[in-house]
Amino acid sequence: MDSLPFENLENYCLDVARRAKTAAAELTSVTGKQKNDWLRLSAAFLRQHVSEILSENARDIAAAPDYGLTDAQIDRLRLTPARVEAIAVALEEVAVLPDPVGETISGGVRPNGLEVMKIRVPLGVVFFIYESRPNVTADAAALCVKSGNAVILRGGKEAIFSSLAIAELLSEAATKTGIPADAVQLVQTTDRAAVGEFLKMPQFIDVCIPRGGESLIRRVAAEAKMPVIKHFDGNCHVYVDASADAASAVKIVVNAKCQRMGVCNAAESLVFHRDALASAFPAVMAALAEQGVEVFGDPETCSHFSSAKPATEKDFHAEYLGPKISCKIVASLDEAIRHINAFSSGHTEAIVTRCLAAAREFAMRVDSSAVMINASTRFNDGGELGLGAEIGISTDKFHARGPCGLQELTSYKYVVYGSGQIRE
Repeated sequence: MDSLPFENLENYCLDVARRAKTAAAELTSVTGKQKNDWLRLSAAFLRQHVSEILSENARDIAAAPDYGLTDAQIDRLRLTPARVEAIAVALEEVAVLPDPVGETISGGVRPNGLEVMKIRVPLGVVFFIYESRPNVTADAAALCVKSGNAVILRGGKEAIFSSLAIAELLSEAATKTGIPADAVQLVQTTDRAAVGEFLKMPQFIDVCIPRGGESLIRRVAAEAKMPVIKHFDGNCHVYVDASADAASAVKIVVNAKCQRMGVCNAAESLVFHRDALASAFPAVMAALAEQGVEVFGDPETCSHFSSAKPATEKDFHAEYLGPKISCKIVASLDEAIRHINAFSSGHTEAIVTRCLAAAREFAMRVDSSAVMINASTRFNDGGELGLGAEIGISTDKFHARGPCGLQELTSYKYVVYGSGQIRE
């Protein structure tokens, strides 16, 4: 796939971007029913062609060692019948969500009789870059088209065969339901230079969303000439408060860290109140050891858990994406919050507590896109929070924060109805 079927990369990318811009304009005339019909037909096609999708995914899995993928990365790449079914279900879940396009956000009548309406509208063209998660091909296309946007999908070489198989089915469904053929385009080359070409086209592309490793996202943020919705990493914390129930702490910490280690909302850092050392701390440490998780702790952690290794400042910042976790013991809720705000990447933080006042203070003062009270960090996910499939999680504060679903893929404009008024 590294060779181009096109004579000139720049011209190819320009043609894709132009066609996406045209498709975005055509999407303004597409009805909500057409979009939902496309989503449901796409889901049906995925179910009908599971064997072909898995066959193409097997080609990607076979090539994974050549790309130096870790076990966690290969797990994210791998498709199974259950995971293909989950992709289809996610499309159907998007279909039943309210169409955001045309929603009246607010409105009113001015003293001179002008009716002023604030209306939700699509962003336009989304350039979406992602790595080795082929399910994201369908998720991103679903959200973009449902919210009235055309999307240019640039998947990684690790998942190229899987992504092509899924994209072809989405395109086939589009032609049968009246969706513009170029509303969903998968970039047909794995040449990294193509990304740079698209990032230079703000006249055609309205927003870029990179989803992958930190190096990819930093490159995109540095080169993009259009706005970027992003998060660099996911250093998520679980704070076990003084009043925490030990059984709940074990359940939440183990799920947050171990349910899937290679994802951005997995816990990478623990913070314990000193008053929990006699109760929750031993049980949590034992449960993590049973799961094969290596603990890197501050001196107090190491003194209470002999298997812990001394942590550096780098450990407290780390997104391990594997069986490692940092741990800090604090004397107060205030110290816990200050530690989390200092080292967090602004993604997701959780508190385990039986004290409502502590929960409220934690939620108010922690500066992250999502705060979980007595729940796993793994719930910071569009589907889990009721948004349907998500296109990514943003740790920015403008214009979207947290899981980005349909509303986060829209902007707004003012529509003013008059009856001949002129400004004096």
